[in-house]
Parts: sequence; C-alpha cells; structure tokens
Amino acid sequence: MALQAAGRQSLVDTVVEALRAQLAAGTWPVGERIPTEYALAEQLQVGRNTVREAVRVLVHAGMLRSRQGEGTFVVSQADPGDIMRGVQRAGIRDVLELRIALEAEAARLAAQRHRPDDLDRMRAALDAQAALEAANGQPFGGDLELYADHDVAFHRAVVEAAHNTALTATYAWFSSSVREALLTSLGDEQMPRMVHGDHRAVLDAIASGDPEAAEKAARALLEPPKQAVEKLLAER
Repeated sequence: MALQAAGRQSLVDTVVEALRAQLAAGTWPVGERIPTEYALAEQLQVGRNTVREAVRVLVHAGMLRSRQGEGTFVVSQADPGDIMRGVQRAGIRDVLELRIALEAEAARLAAQRHRPDDLDRMRAALDAQAALEAANGQPFGGDLELYADHDVAFHRAVVEAAHNTALTATYAWFSSSVREALLTSLGDEQMPRMVHGDHRAVLDAIASGDPEAAEKAARALLEPPKQAVEKLLAER
C-alpha cells in the first residue's frame, strides 16, 4: 500500500491515519504487538523515520504503548481524542444525559467518601452563585458566564468528592461541554429556571452520608432541563 503526500509532515499525517484505520478495523487486537518499523515501512512504502514519527503520535494519543526492548503494543482500537471531540459536538440533550450518568454516580460515591473540605467547596460555589444573583437583583446576577462558572464549580466539587481518579479526570475534560450547554440553557427562556434549593438538596444528601438520597437528588436536579429539551425537540 504505497502512500504519497506533498511533504514530510503531511506524509506522517497520512501514515498516522493509515495506522489508525488498521487499529479501528481490528487488524491488531488490543494487547497485541504491532509489526516492526521495518515491516510497516515496507507495507506502507515510506521511510522508517516516518513510521517512527507516526507511531509516536499514536502513542501520545493513547492508542499504542511502547515497551523498551519489547516493541509497541495496542492499547485501544479507538482514538480517545475522537471520542472526546464527539462529546464536544454533542447536543444539549446528549450532554444532559451524560451529565446525569456521571453526576448521579458521583453524588452516590461522594456521600460515602466525602471529606469536610469537599463540602466546603460545594458550599462556597453555591454561596458565590447566590451572592452574585442577589447583588443587583438581575437574573443570574447580570453575568451569565460567571453564574455558569459557579455552577460548574459546584458540580466539579461533587465529582471530586467521589475521590475516583478516573471519574474526576473524565469530568474535568467534560466540564467544558457542560459549561457550553449550561450557557445555552440559561439563555433560553423556554428552559426552566435554575432552583438553588435543588443544588442544596444534593449537598445536604451528600453531607448526610446517604448514597441513595444523594443519587436521587442529583438526578432530580437535572431531570427538569432534560424534559424541557426533549419537549423542544419533539416540537420541532
């Protein structure tokens, strides 16, 4: 399979895409060692340095892993970057459904594992949000973006209180999509207004150490906007 490209960098990109396609197709199962640089260079009819650079890109992307003296092995057949970019392109309903899945479980775990400083961060975010809105009597305190930042800070504090490294890392990346969807929702008069008591209910359930109540409160918090979005979509 000969690959042609105008320049070296574009040729590396072409090789990256060719290897990514073979990984996605299952040419090499997860855990299996991929062919050597020499074999791949022969197969793709490019230089070994080009293959080496392309493999380095896929190692950085989390699809491959190099082991000194053993070779390069398949970690994932899907590019994590593509998955995350798919989340960024998701609509508000999709973001809300994923939020419910992540935040309900996070709240349940937080009720079991939280520390005093976790609760302090949650309270600080809600207090800042309430103070902003009370400052001049305008909806969202007249500053939609800062209001959204405080809201996201609360939800991140809930997730961090679960003390699950994988969940925290996933939500940290996902929170940018949460913020964008939240800004869109807050600016839409057809969406339900945010109720501070619903956030406090999540905090109180976590503080009480009741996992079931915390999960239920987290779901109840996001259910009204999800239903509103579903109604709007059905009307279109």
